[in-house]
Amino acid sequence: MSPLPRLAPAALLALLTACSSNPPSSVALSDDSRCPLDLTIGQTLIVSLPSNPASGFRWVVLDAAPEVLVPLGPEVFTTPDEEALIAGDGISTWRFDATQLGEAHLHLAYQRPWEAEPTPTDAFDCRIRVQ
Repeated sequence: MSPLPRLAPAALLALLTACSSNPPSSVALSDDSRCPLDLTIGQTLIVSLPSNPASGFRWVVLDAAPEVLVPLGPEVFTTPDEEALIAGDGISTWRFDATQLGEAHLHLAYQRPWEAEPTPTDAFDCRIRVQ
């Protein structure tokens, strides 16, 4: 019998162990239940929250955690159904790169931004630690 079959399981185990120790390149959140959140430099944070612009409410970024995160573009609104109206229910998504060691808060509020004293109906508040 060839020595290859005996080496393959050991090589596979070593490969799986190496892969499991590397953090994923991105972390996706749809609420703040997994917060506080630890990231490593170079990871991308993707925040996707339910949204309905037709209601007059929008997610407003109150604190983008600039001490540790850099935004990768503006909010992107998508609808799950391609035939749905643009102003219907959908998902608002933001992407951030973890670029600096430290800790900060990423804070968003779901509110009517034009109101003199907007009252949020929902919030996303996540302490981010970049290690």
